[in-house]
Amino acid sequence: MTQSIAHSKPRNRVRLSRQDKTYYSVVYTLVTLLTLIVLLPLTNVLACSFSAPESVASGKVLLWPVNFSVSGYERVFNTDEIWIGYANTLYYTIVGTFVNVFVTMICAYPLARRGLPYKSFFSFLFAFTMLFSGGLVPTYLLARSLHLLNTRWALIIPGAMGVYQMIVTRTFLVANIPQELLEMSQIDGCNDFRFFWSFVLPLSKAVIAVTAMQYAVGHWNSWFSAFLYLSDDKKYPLQMMLRRILVMNQIKASDYVDEETLVAMEGMADLLKYSLIVVATVPILCAYPFIQKYFVKGIMIGSLKG
Repeated sequence: MTQSIAHSKPRNRVRLSRQDKTYYSVVYTLVTLLTLIVLLPLTNVLACSFSAPESVASGKVLLWPVNFSVSGYERVFNTDEIWIGYANTLYYTIVGTFVNVFVTMICAYPLARRGLPYKSFFSFLFAFTMLFSGGLVPTYLLARSLHLLNTRWALIIPGAMGVYQMIVTRTFLVANIPQELLEMSQIDGCNDFRFFWSFVLPLSKAVIAVTAMQYAVGHWNSWFSAFLYLSDDKKYPLQMMLRRILVMNQIKASDYVDEETLVAMEGMADLLKYSLIVVATVPILCAYPFIQKYFVKGIMIGSLKG
């Protein structure tokens, strides 16, 4: 009986050494601290957005709403500029991400092929742009000469491809698209375009998802390009509206004689800031859980091999 009980005990239990226990304790502590550093400001912003204006102005809100209110969101969603900015941002994000992924793939695939003439030269040209650029003024003059100013394409064409994303995609294709697959498809009469469409794209879902997410976040958070190239308010993205409220919508005490009116206006201005931050951030945060499973496969494999 004793022998049967002894045999029933697990034999492959791994015992951590003292150094391993110390290492994991330090790692878990650092991860916990970093998580708190990230979550606490987000929690404060979310709590302020659901609080009353006077509670926000008085600084009573920390991590939980005080005098729960949705007046900030009501003001935000009742503003036509916010809806225009939302529609423009969705357009820039969807169309811009599609253009980015398309240009990145059609550039990375030839550079991943073994027989491309002058492959090292073209790779050097792309890598060179990561270190040196033409500058702000030449870029603006180029956009003006191409008649892109005050057009939606001004926020899409100049940044149609990120070199870093292209290099990661190229390395991923080299590591995951075997040369033998290309040779077999060519024996069956498959040309390069058919091979790219039927084989390369389906096998590159991981890196496409990762690069698409990176491009989409960049488009969603972009405001400087709109500030530089656009002059029509109806084409402004949502982040430009947020900038107006956060930077330009400042209340001067000399404009109001009544102290109660001043406090109320300051509270509502702060409340609008927090509410708009949440409205502008939540949609892109909701996309992360659907892409998370592709991050390790798309980034680590593509960056460590080759």
